[in-house]
Amino acid sequence: MSVPDHQYLLTLKRITDELVPQAPLEESLNRLLKTMAQDIGYVRAFLVIMDPQTESLKLSLSYSPSKADPVTYSPGHGVVGQVFETGKPVVVQRMSEDPDFLNLAFGRSDDELRKLSFICIPVTSHSPGTTETIGVLSVDLPLLPMDELQGHRIFLEVMSATIAQQVAGLQEEMALQKHLLAQSLPGGSDSPPPKDFVAASKPMRMVLRQARQVAPSRATALLRGESGTGKELLAEAIHASSPRADKALIKLNCAALPSELVESELFGYQKGAFTGAYQNKRGLFEVANNGTLFLDEIGELSLDAQAKVLRAIQEKEITRVGGEQPIIVDVRLITATHQPLEELLQTGKFREDLYYRINVFPIFIPPLRERREDILPLAEHFLNDFATEYGKSIKRISTPAIELLTMYHWPGNVRELRNCVERAVLICEEEVIRTYHLPPTLQTAESSSTGINLSFGEAVANFEMELLIDALKKTRGNMLQAARDLRVSYRIVNYKVKKYNVDVKKYSGSRGGKK
Repeated sequence: MSVPDHQYLLTLKRITDELVPQAPLEESLNRLLKTMAQDIGYVRAFLVIMDPQTESLKLSLSYSPSKADPVTYSPGHGVVGQVFETGKPVVVQRMSEDPDFLNLAFGRSDDELRKLSFICIPVTSHSPGTTETIGVLSVDLPLLPMDELQGHRIFLEVMSATIAQQVAGLQEEMALQKHLLAQSLPGGSDSPPPKDFVAASKPMRMVLRQARQVAPSRATALLRGESGTGKELLAEAIHASSPRADKALIKLNCAALPSELVESELFGYQKGAFTGAYQNKRGLFEVANNGTLFLDEIGELSLDAQAKVLRAIQEKEITRVGGEQPIIVDVRLITATHQPLEELLQTGKFREDLYYRINVFPIFIPPLRERREDILPLAEHFLNDFATEYGKSIKRISTPAIELLTMYHWPGNVRELRNCVERAVLICEEEVIRTYHLPPTLQTAESSSTGINLSFGEAVANFEMELLIDALKKTRGNMLQAARDLRVSYRIVNYKVKKYNVDVKKYSGSRGGKK
């Protein structure tokens, strides 16, 4: 399988022509592997990329006649792991004769191993002051003499240097996707936010106005309010309205990580900085470069971490854990806390200089109990979302259920309301959310303004009245149609209207159950 020199050059030209900056990275690299394998005659070509979060090597892209198994490699183990750890290429003339060849990904047969050579090349990323191996480019090829394999090695080293920037970009995309996914899963910093910021009340309209005022600038915003009020969602709104909207918004809940891990998460670390640091890792300040970094619960940062955050804000540079070379970063910072930072200042738990740096533009988000006008619009917004998600044909919330929602004090704020509506949608088998679909916590004496438990007769009467009112609202006060909908006689509806002293005229102008 002797390859003429001009074929190497033609393949290299084709590949560089295909590396369009605007093309999706994964698609571009897949196309590159296919072109390289077909032009040169490789049996397989594949990329293994370091996952910065798990510190393991993952088979990310491949061109092969057989499907690759989802495998991971450990740095230092096997040929792939050794190439990654040492940063030096390895040429295996016959796979079956190399004890370090693990044969993990493609399940090659013993007969195939005897007929194939293997070349493994490190993919290295260079930045000012640092050089790090971020992945490995490997190929299977028909058995060849060692001198011919060395010619392929040189070509693959050129290829590795050519695609290093694309591989680094794909590594960043993988890390960012995992980070965002972690934010949306249970145990992450918060549930996925609604598509639109619901703000019917005057206080929340003021909050949004302030967000629009600060968004175009690079000023640091400090979002304050109780847990669950929507600080993360407001940070997203600020970022989306800023000049950095097309760049990354990276989030970190400072309370979700032990204090000893926060610094390495924020600033990254150098290989060998501590046990388990097998690879240089970029911190979130670097990942968010030219974008926005949202630090939720900043009051939970240790004093050492606070000092480093302050330096990053003032000097626009950070230093990785175990590193000496400063790294320039351009990050717009948004912070949030539910804690009284002024009290933390008095007790020495929060740095005064950092407080004044992040308190440039404070925005106070009021708790839900102080903006009750938002409760119903939020509940209906969540109802629509969850009804669609779970395939339910739920149309509205009944009047008594709305009264329970608006009377409750909501210690968990919008997050608690969202969870409450999700639960109601899950257990509701009707087209209307009723009081008995709501959690028991909403039906306590405090939330329902009743000092004693209802008797069975009173509970039945309340349920009857709820059904009757819902039917009248739906039919806009037409008692005859309401009787048909309830599948009872007009006489019974008329009797119940008088029994419960229901004002039918009150519903003659209602539409779809909304006031």
